[in-house]
This record gives sequence, C-alpha cells and structure tokens, in this order.
Amino acid sequence: MRRRVPGSLIIGLTLVATSSSLWAAADVTLRIADQKGGMRAVLEAANQLQGLDYQIKWHEFPAAAPLAEALNAGAVDAGIIGDAPLLFVLAQGAPVKAIAVDKYDPYGTALLVRPDSPLTGAASLKGKTIATGRGSIGHFIALRALEQAGVAPTEVKWRFLAPADARIALLNKDVDVWATWEPYTTGLTGTGQGKVLVNGRGHIQGNTFLAATEDVLADPRRRAALQDYLARLAKAENWARDHTRAYGVTLSRLIGLPPAIATAQYESRNARWQRIDAATITQQQQTADYWLKQGMILKPLDVKPTFDARFTLSAP
Repeated sequence: MRRRVPGSLIIGLTLVATSSSLWAAADVTLRIADQKGGMRAVLEAANQLQGLDYQIKWHEFPAAAPLAEALNAGAVDAGIIGDAPLLFVLAQGAPVKAIAVDKYDPYGTALLVRPDSPLTGAASLKGKTIATGRGSIGHFIALRALEQAGVAPTEVKWRFLAPADARIALLNKDVDVWATWEPYTTGLTGTGQGKVLVNGRGHIQGNTFLAATEDVLADPRRRAALQDYLARLAKAENWARDHTRAYGVTLSRLIGLPPAIATAQYESRNARWQRIDAATITQQQQTADYWLKQGMILKPLDVKPTFDARFTLSAP
C-alpha cells in the first residue's frame, strides 16, 4: 500500500499541456515531476509541447529527495532524479524503474565556498562545516572528495539542508562549504557570490535518470505516452544545444535566475539523453555499492531489476 503524501510535499506549479485529441487528452494524463523547471523549460523553448495527444500535469520540486518520496507514494508518474536519490528510494522497495539516462558534464556538481574563503581543497576541510542535502548528489561528491583527500566523514561537520537554506547558510557564514549541483552552482558563482572549491569531474558519474512508477509502465497507454514524452525531451535537449540563449530565456522565466546565468548553467552541463545501456547499469551498481559502504544503504542492492530498457531514443 502506498503512503499518503503530505499536502506540502508537492509544490505549486501545475500546467496542462495542449492536446491535438480531446478524447485522448481527457483519457491519458502523465503527472511529471520536475526539478527547477529543467524539463518543462527545454520542452517549452523547443516547442515540443505542441500537438500532444495526452495531458501533462507538472509538479515542481526544489531537490530530488521530495521528488523521490512523491514517486514512491505514487503521487507522480515519472520524474527526473539523480543517481543517488533514485538508489535510496529503490533500496526502500519503491515500485519505480529508470527508463532513460541524461549524461552530463559533472563540473557543476561542486563544493562551493565564499569568494573570500581561505580553503584550498578537500584536504583543508577538516573541522569545517558542509551544508548539503542528505543522500543528494551534493552529499555524494562531498564524501568522494573527502575520501580522495584522506579526510574521514567524521572529521567534518554536516548540516543537512534544502538548497535555499544551504545557500543562505553559506552566505551568512554559518557553514564553510555548500555541496550542490546545477543550477545552484552557476547561480552562486555566476553572480560573484561564491567559487568552486572542488568540482565533480573525477568524483561522480554524471548520470541523471528519468524514472517512472511501475503502475505507469504496466499501463500500455500511459507507457506509450511516456515514450513519446521521452522522445520529445531528447529532441528538445538537442535543439537547446544549438539555441542556448533562447532556452536560457525560457528557463530564466521559470526558475527566477537571470537569463545569462540560466544559459551558462545549461552550457556547463552539456547533457544528452540516452537509452539505458550496460555501461550505465554498471556505473549505477558502483554508486549503489559506494553508498552501501557509507552505510546509507543498509543491504546490497542489485540495480539491474531497477531499469526498464524498453524505451527507445533516436540518435541526435
């Protein structure tokens, strides 16, 4: 039985996309969970929400943890989620599978400090306070950076905060480091309020997934709609790489960052949607094994059954 979701879990922002078929639109609806307007913005900018024969109801989340809870509870049908948060919800037995992967340059997943910070790298973090989301991709890069620098997780202080609160804590000097991801990284560094201490290259895989509930995957009509949605999403991302300014304007309107910053964070990611393949499954297994070692996952997790490889994508 699914858990009830608190009313505060799902944050405002609802849109019903246009439809070319009134009967189909009234009959099939996809409840899509987005983070900071990322998917919706690129689809809107690329005009990929035109001519749908199903409805889309958007739900906006500030981070992956509450999005994962919504997927687990069946409050949404599909959503975009990082590798670590997806693993945690799967380890709890959530009826969810990953159907596609967005491969990105992980530079913008980073440890951020204030511009005047004397810190020089992960080795200088002993005794310092790091703000991040528990189990987030920010938490992951912080642990990996500390490990490679020979600093134990117990040798730093942790403040597990939502992105907005972590940003304020860093600017107010309540914490020394903010471990976060895009668009928050460029949102801070691009305005001169922070700098990158450690970036994600060499620390994380750079995988974000589109995940869906098993209820949707078992429904032929909603599964077909989800396949169409994925194809449109990939086309939109390909379009955005050639029209970054136009995309940045749309994203800026949705997430409240200046257009130049919104554009820069997208260019930093250089992301591409791909089908699930053996290499991605291997990478996700390595991430699961790492979290097991850290005690964040309590028993071994075989990730192979958590993927649905039936979904297709055309070459860009």
